Amino acid sequence: MRILFLGDIVGGASVDMVVRLVPTLKAGGRIDAVIANAENAAAGSGLASSQFRALTQAGVDLLTLGDHALRKREIVPILENDRRICRPANLAPRCPGNDLAVTTLPGGIRLAAFCVLGRTFMKPAECPLEAIDRLLARAESEADIVVADLHAEATAEKLLLGRHLDGKVAAALGTHTHVPTADHCLLPLGTAYQTDVGMCGPHDGVLGRQTEAVLRTTRSGLSEPWPLATGDLRLNGAIVEIELGKRRATAIEPFSAREP
Repeated sequence: MRILFLGDIVGGASVDMVVRLVPTLKAGGRIDAVIANAENAAAGSGLASSQFRALTQAGVDLLTLGDHALRKREIVPILENDRRICRPANLAPRCPGNDLAVTTLPGGIRLAAFCVLGRTFMKPAECPLEAIDRLLARAESEADIVVADLHAEATAEKLLLGRHLDGKVAAALGTHTHVPTADHCLLPLGTAYQTDVGMCGPHDGVLGRQTEAVLRTTRSGLSEPWPLATGDLRLNGAIVEIELGKRRATAIEPFSAREP
């Protein structure tokens, strides 16, 4: 079984590109399921309810979020009532929404995903290790395949979380920095790992934002809005091949796509 995991979707144009390309990828038989991090979909911060519907209708099976999970309040009812999406598991204990996303694929295969936030160079969050340990027992009972989204800034922290998850999930894949790393591998106990799979968005700026706006802020120290860049749209992620009987990965490869 081959799962495509897409990195942070940045902006509405990138949502539209995912919506256009996912059906083709699935129809071609190269991909069996799609998981995507959509926390930057709504103009770079959060996810709109209309975008959730568009992505799932196009064939994205599960959606994860990140540190901007609750930026759009309209997503909260969906987070609470639709099992195909989850917010980070180590937010405040009373935070609304699912902390584990689950769906049943054709053939009865149960696919689950969860997300944890890192704590290095990021806003305060509960311990990601504790959140992972809490979720694993549930995930194993509810799903045949489990994928972890490591939404963190520091590479060492993501590697630590990946090592902790080795042998416990099929894949542990990093998001948040928007820059793909070259360390995709199978960990010793069979978990596919990559520190960051990159972003789905405009690559002609700085992490999806217009270069000139970021330069002005850097030079002046004055805060200003950073509009989204618009050119060189690409989808970045990873394709993980999984042996169903063992719930472990057999291969991982980077994924990148442009439209003609």
